[in-house]
Amino acid sequence: MLPGRMALSPAGVLCGPLEELQELAFIERPIRRSLKTAEEIDQLTVDEDLNDIERAVYLLSVGQEVQRVSVISNLPSLVRQNPAETFRRVVPKVRVTCPVCVTQEVLNGAGAEIQLAAAASFLTILQDDIILIHTHTYSILKIVLLHLNHRDTVVSNAWLETLLLAINALPKETIKQEVLNPLLHQSQLSHAPQARLASCRILGKVACKFDSYIVKKELLPLARSLCQDPEFEVRACMCRQLESIARATGVDDTRTELLPDLVELAGDEDSSVRLAAFDTIINLMEMMDSDDQLHVVIPLVMAVCEASLQEDETIMASLSFQFGKLCNELAGSLLDEQKSHLLQTFKEMCTTGLQTDGNQTDSNNESTLIRCNCCYNLPAMVVFADTAHFLSELYPSFSSLCSDPEVCVRRSAAASFHQVVKLLGSKVQLVHKELLCLLQDDALEVLDALMTHVEETLEAVLSRGENQTLDNKFPDLMAGLLLAEQKIGRSLRWRLHEKLLQRYSCLARLLPGELLHQSFSPRIFIILTTNKVLPVQKAAARTFCTFLRYNRKQEQRQEMMGRLIQDLAQGRSYWHRLRFLDVCETATEIFSRKYFNKHFLIPALELVHDPVANVRYKLCQLLPRLRSSLRLPADKQLLQKLDFCVQKLLCKEKDKDVVAMIRKFHKRQERDLLDQKKEKEETLLLEMEQLERQQNEGKLNSDKHPERKRRDSKTSLSATKSMSVSSSAGASSSYGKEMRKAKLSRSRSLTSQPTTSKPVTSDRSLKVKELSSGSASGKASMLTSKDDSLRTAHFSMGAQSASSMPVLIRSNTTSLLDRASTLDQRDHRTSTLEQRDHRPNTLDYRTVNMDHRNNIMDHRTSTLDQRDHRTSTLDQRDHRTSTLDQRSKTMDRGCGMKEGQSRKLSINRKSNSFSVQSGRD
Repeated sequence: MLPGRMALSPAGVLCGPLEELQELAFIERPIRRSLKTAEEIDQLTVDEDLNDIERAVYLLSVGQEVQRVSVISNLPSLVRQNPAETFRRVVPKVRVTCPVCVTQEVLNGAGAEIQLAAAASFLTILQDDIILIHTHTYSILKIVLLHLNHRDTVVSNAWLETLLLAINALPKETIKQEVLNPLLHQSQLSHAPQARLASCRILGKVACKFDSYIVKKELLPLARSLCQDPEFEVRACMCRQLESIARATGVDDTRTELLPDLVELAGDEDSSVRLAAFDTIINLMEMMDSDDQLHVVIPLVMAVCEASLQEDETIMASLSFQFGKLCNELAGSLLDEQKSHLLQTFKEMCTTGLQTDGNQTDSNNESTLIRCNCCYNLPAMVVFADTAHFLSELYPSFSSLCSDPEVCVRRSAAASFHQVVKLLGSKVQLVHKELLCLLQDDALEVLDALMTHVEETLEAVLSRGENQTLDNKFPDLMAGLLLAEQKIGRSLRWRLHEKLLQRYSCLARLLPGELLHQSFSPRIFIILTTNKVLPVQKAAARTFCTFLRYNRKQEQRQEMMGRLIQDLAQGRSYWHRLRFLDVCETATEIFSRKYFNKHFLIPALELVHDPVANVRYKLCQLLPRLRSSLRLPADKQLLQKLDFCVQKLLCKEKDKDVVAMIRKFHKRQERDLLDQKKEKEETLLLEMEQLERQQNEGKLNSDKHPERKRRDSKTSLSATKSMSVSSSAGASSSYGKEMRKAKLSRSRSLTSQPTTSKPVTSDRSLKVKELSSGSASGKASMLTSKDDSLRTAHFSMGAQSASSMPVLIRSNTTSLLDRASTLDQRDHRTSTLEQRDHRPNTLDYRTVNMDHRNNIMDHRTSTLDQRDHRTSTLDQRDHRTSTLDQRSKTMDRGCGMKEGQSRKLSINRKSNSFSVQSGRD
């Protein structure tokens, strides 16, 4: 298409530059649609039916290099899935001859990529403890030793790291046969320096596997020969491995065999060898006695200090890193002059690289590293110089490091500042200026290092020293802290801002409440209401709640709480209302339940009416925590309000997310109730099981002692029977006499004064009550029959009162007398049966009946109360009878038959009352 277009516009083609025509020609070339040919795709295709082990074996045998790298890199996964098959079929293929390349192993003829992949895979297998190390490490060891002397340094170092890790899991015999024997051969001068360097590292690693005799006999001579190697790299490497060999040989052999060699190496012509010897001597100082320190170590240290200050800064860098440890180890053996010399050396190292005019540096990395190491050793040097001499000996150096022109030096000083102020104790006011300098630093790295331990620093600064001095320095310190917060707040490092706000919560315990309320509380509240980063907001909420928690003045607490309610809970922005819920979430962790329920719960529940769904959703998320803060019955009203909010959301909420959240909470409540029910049932089942167990134990005990139980029951039953019979007999006799007197008085009163029946009724009720208390051991059958007779008498008298009264009274009296006699016969029979119940063969049954009778006593008492009511009813009937007597008297006066009828009527009344009373008995 392009040539056609060009032909249509020849003028445009001629006018265009030649380069554009060449680019168009390049575009017109045919584009290769596929990166692989069909033949290459067929070679890379693998049967899908093969499992992982079979696929790995196939690719290692006939696959391409990229496929082999993939299989070897995936070797740890194959070992995790099937270690036995992997080591049986896959691992041998790594070193088996390849069909394409005859007599050439996969790793032996492979490139660096496959070698590094294999070393990394075997290292992962050994590190992760995927396999049983004693079972398969030998097969890995052969592969590692085979490729240890690779011509590529990177590959050989990778295999060396694998070997050093494998040594930890190998048994002693395997190490001695497979590792030490080749090691003796490789450590000779005829081998390359790379092989001798590997021998040094292997020698230091295997030393801890053998006892001191083997180390002294076989390993120590080899190590001493390598210390005399012509290559300085080999000497330095072997010098650093002497520490592990010395710890394996012991203290005595170290002093006699290794210490002279170390002193000789400390004077080597190469600085790296001297540095290695010096570090090894310092690390072995704990194995030396005071004589060795006095005659060997101290002169060596003094010589190294003088040489390092004049010659090479590399040795000074190593010396500065271990200078604090070295000085404190030798403090007991140093003279005052030597101690002053070491302090002077430290002062010179603190100003290394700084020019005298101003704070200009020579931009040397070694000098900066030395000053950073001096900051690291500041706490140790304070201990070495003693706090009493801090002002004169170390304060200038300390102040210089805190104001160093390099940021990394000031950061190291800030990281060590908390340890220095702890060691100074009451003299902490000496470094107050340096603390303000670090707080006002422009570099955020310095503030980050200082804020890591600012709580410990402020606690040491604000709780020690003279109170007057601290009071004068409070405003400067507060201003420095606020300035640091504002500087960090303006930056984009919100994680540092979050850490600072978290650390500032300690000020609630250290600063006076008035100062804290005036300076820090408003700033924290501003961060809470204006900052847009959620972690920073939550950190500010926690700090503000901490200030509120530890404030001692009620007015200030009310003011702070009022600002929370007014500006957040009732704020115009929904974002502020969300922040209030975050404050509530934090307040549940800081305040007590009582305080939270009093001040935070109700404002939070009022947000159920919020028009924004996000606020209601956040409230639903917070409901479980609000519910857990309630305790019944004290918080019953608050619980009702919370349930009302839940019901309202369930009924009226339209947002689907809020509905889902509130339903989730509601289901959780139902699950809690169901769980409580299950817990009660489980408790009840346990109690029932214990009760059944006790009953079974009681039955077993009763079966073991049947005769004893029978004798005890017989004695108790006879005593109970005698007591009941005597009480019932006495009560019945006294009751009979009283009832006869009552009948006589009633019959007399009916003839003269009919209205005097009420006192009799009261007396009768009292006597019936006495009867109920005295005759509680009566029979239920007798009471039932007597109740029936009373009911019959009541209904018969009530129905026939309107007709001829004298005749009906006579007939009723006769029937009642018959029934009374029948009841007396039944009482006699019942007493006879009770006497017969004393037979020996029914003792156990009667014992059970006694318990049943005692249970019926209460029922009988209630029955007697009902009889009192019936007695009052009979008294009313007596009153009616007296009225009939008056009428009969009137009729007798008119007809001339007064005396005869009155006598008959009185006789009838006596018989009637007697029959009713007997029925009642």
